[in-house]
Amino acid sequence: MSQTPVALQLWSVREETARDFAATVQAVARMGYAGVETAGFGNLTSADAARAIADAGLQCAGMHVGIKTLRGDIDQVINDALAFGTKNIICPSWPRQQYLSGAACQQIGEELNRIGAHLRRFGLRFHFHNHDAELAIVDGRRVLDWILDAAEPRNLGCEADVYWLHKGGKAPAEFIREQGRRITLVHLKDEKEIGLGPVDFPPVFEALDAIGAVEWHVVEVEHYNHPPLESVQRSLEQLRAWGRA
Repeated sequence: MSQTPVALQLWSVREETARDFAATVQAVARMGYAGVETAGFGNLTSADAARAIADAGLQCAGMHVGIKTLRGDIDQVINDALAFGTKNIICPSWPRQQYLSGAACQQIGEELNRIGAHLRRFGLRFHFHNHDAELAIVDGRRVLDWILDAAEPRNLGCEADVYWLHKGGKAPAEFIREQGRRITLVHLKDEKEIGLGPVDFPPVFEALDAIGAVEWHVVEVEHYNHPPLESVQRSLEQLRAWGRA
């Protein structure tokens, strides 16, 4: 049985956090989640959001921060991470129209490497989160391979999103085994709630267990067949049924 704690990516309940961030994270805590991963701070300032998460008894597993903010206000990102008590900063996406060539993708990886090297000086770890666009083939290789190979693993980890790997045509378990200990955060996601889509989760968990490096399982739900709070609760219940929460 996995002892890896489970966090919720708050993008899953973004309309709720926009209305009342504090009440939403309290509800997430009551479900039994151990932590949350931020994607903005809803109706609060970053300082108030950090207090709300702590007051709910949750940990901050990481912060999703867009590249514009990473480029333009990295000092604030560092200060926020220290206030939230997290060591994980994640670049959540990249404009797919910029994946023009292998050289262009390599330059992206080199920029992410520089950002990660800077964050590492403050005790922070930097990660890149994939979508399906990163599985496209450019100049004979996958975009994600170009990006990751252009960066040192100590400066850039990979927050593997198992649904988007599957959607892009890459077996998630195979990717996890290839990247190994570079993956310390993983997004557990399916077409809708976990267990109701095409992702084959048993091989994913086998690969994660074999590597033994993941520190947080992060649930994300983007498409719903129930209200968002119910969907994220059902996803956690499915992980419990599998002995993974």
